Amino acid sequence: MRISVSHKTHYRYERPVKALTQILRMTPRGDGGQHVRRWRIEPSVDGRLHPRQDSFGNIVHTFSADATVEAITMCVTGEVETHDAGGVVRGSVERLPDPVYLRDTDLTVPDEAIRAFAQDLGGGSSDRLATLHRLLEALHRQVAFDTSPTHVTTTAAEAFALGRGVCQDLTHIFIAAARCLDIPARYVSGYLYRVDGVVEQEAGHAWAEAKVPHLGWVGFDAANGISVSDAHVRVAVGLDYLGAAPVRGSRTGGGSEDLDVSLTVDSAQRQAQT
Repeated sequence: MRISVSHKTHYRYERPVKALTQILRMTPRGDGGQHVRRWRIEPSVDGRLHPRQDSFGNIVHTFSADATVEAITMCVTGEVETHDAGGVVRGSVERLPDPVYLRDTDLTVPDEAIRAFAQDLGGGSSDRLATLHRLLEALHRQVAFDTSPTHVTTTAAEAFALGRGVCQDLTHIFIAAARCLDIPARYVSGYLYRVDGVVEQEAGHAWAEAKVPHLGWVGFDAANGISVSDAHVRVAVGLDYLGAAPVRGSRTGGGSEDLDVSLTVDSAQRQAQT
């Protein structure tokens, strides 16, 4: 599948910002499941855009504005050709040993409820893949997708107690439960081509990857209750949302800010036909 992405993030500040730096994890890299045909990042203001790679192997750009900024739009456009590998990740850049992905973070620390949930589904089982699929199915049934009650700092335990959350929350719960079972797991940020035909989306997508013996890293989309497929564009990985967030940054001045996101994820073939 060829997937076309247009992602615009617009910031408007109450007062001029004297110094602005943004860390962007918004560029996918090729692996066995996807080939990046074209990709471009365009800031709306003058500045310096420096590429590098982080410890997880993500492509990272650091943007520093040259002058005072009252508003900025970060425009990301590109096209990725994907292949369905049944959720198995092949050819990814791996720089860290598996035990790193067993570490708890503030967003993924399990409470007793998550520990009990994980043990009920996988305690004593030696079939890691089957356990992960049971976890995926149970989590999708038990925690409803809802954009209202949570925010970017909501923890896995808080979202699990609410029984509601967005893809970020379900991913954090899945990761917390997997790590309770001594299964290395990590957060993935990216994009999802929706088979229901919805092209304009409110935000990017998130899912989890877990390490399975003899298979490697395998992707699980808890928000949709499915294995990762050629509808997913993989962009960045981390221990949680903060390690794979598309945009993080710092600024001096500016007061409050307004944020608007415009995102379209479409089939490149359909776009060409229209």
